[in-house]
Amino acid sequence: MKIGVVGTGIAGITASISLAKRGFDVTVIGPGINSSNSYLAQAGVAFPILEGDSIEAHFVDTVRAGKYLNDRETVWFVLSKASEAHDFLISLGLKFRGEELEGGHSYPRVFTIRNETGKHVTRLLYMRARELGVNFMRGTVDELAAKGGKVYGVFVDDEFLRFDAVVLASGGYSGLFKFTAGSPSNTGLLIGDALMKGAPARDLEFVQFHPTGYVGKNGVFLISEAVRGAGAKLINEDGERFVNELSTRDVVSRAIYEQMMLGKRVFLDATGIEDFKVRFPQIYAFLMRENLNPYRDPIPVQPIAHYTMGGISVDRWYRTGLRNLYAVGEAACNGFHGANRLASNSLLECLVSGLEVARTVTRDRPKCRGVKEPRHHGYEPGDVEAIKEILWRRAGIMRSARGLKKGLRELEEVKADPRLKLLARGVLECALAREESRGAHYREDFPFTRKEFERPSFFSGVCRL
Repeated sequence: MKIGVVGTGIAGITASISLAKRGFDVTVIGPGINSSNSYLAQAGVAFPILEGDSIEAHFVDTVRAGKYLNDRETVWFVLSKASEAHDFLISLGLKFRGEELEGGHSYPRVFTIRNETGKHVTRLLYMRARELGVNFMRGTVDELAAKGGKVYGVFVDDEFLRFDAVVLASGGYSGLFKFTAGSPSNTGLLIGDALMKGAPARDLEFVQFHPTGYVGKNGVFLISEAVRGAGAKLINEDGERFVNELSTRDVVSRAIYEQMMLGKRVFLDATGIEDFKVRFPQIYAFLMRENLNPYRDPIPVQPIAHYTMGGISVDRWYRTGLRNLYAVGEAACNGFHGANRLASNSLLECLVSGLEVARTVTRDRPKCRGVKEPRHHGYEPGDVEAIKEILWRRAGIMRSARGLKKGLRELEEVKADPRLKLLARGVLECALAREESRGAHYREDFPFTRKEFERPSFFSGVCRL
């Protein structure tokens, strides 16, 4: 059986390894591994496996960060697989260098490698996948090949490739916002494509903004949360601290945004971290290229779109609403993160979902029988920058009914790929329907959490809450 995996991040390559071990003929399609958001991941992987820690404590931290919107059975399911995910990496020869404390965690359970963890994990997974005979194809999947609610393969640079099943590991849609730390190509195009073909999405309104982004002459860069965990302080231009740096990301991002709305610049003061260069070599190198010395200079920061909790709706075993299509990692949503992702739970989810989806495919034994080649639409990208501007201004850190409605009207006028417009509309409509503030979703006109909205949203052209 032939399985196509779309995406070269940790979720996709983990799935390819696990599928190859089960005897499947696996092809991974995407850019080079250093183009994935996984490769850029700095801090590490949250594993509740150390003495003094527990799955129960990690569960409480995850649900508390998710503002109780998490699917609790899914949270328990993922966390119960953490030790397997850890052992999987260790079996490949990975060696972690330490454990960090990050915002929202009650225990230093974030396993890291010099705060460039994603790079080391991705490279190791890639080498193991190649040893197992996994095929890697450089190219861009521009559309799912689907007909009658069933996926028959993908179109790569306009060419139809048939597969018995497709595992979508193409990442989220933070790149659909003007400022993002991830790959700018991470626009959620295939999430929108799956939506158009009948696979519902879930929790699209929950977009996590990382508090400490840096926007400079060499691009947008993320200053890892682990820097705050190591003692860095957030100050405004008057030298005043204004927030607990280890609060969850939604709280810290809003606090910084409020300072900015007062006309004050915000800085991350890491001058007290004596071993900054050793602990954060990637960040140190970037800052020095920007002529900033973290031993001497406070670092100017601002929130940036970082992670999307929403995605294609999947069950606990990563099946989507389309037959023969599975989704893992940030492309998928089954309620693990709730309304706000706990720091470093993302790479844990990538590993667990990659391992688990291989079991699901093995159980399902999907088969793609002969069918006439599905239609390839060949959409043009159009004005994607206009969509990014609309979402940044209308569905950013602080939202309101007035702004969201204006964003929907503006979106109608944009001439762009209809799949991206559909996804953007889903973000705006679900944010409008959720008349409360919860986690990463903050409404200025509804600033409190409301019990009646303690449920997920689903979008399939219309938002259902």
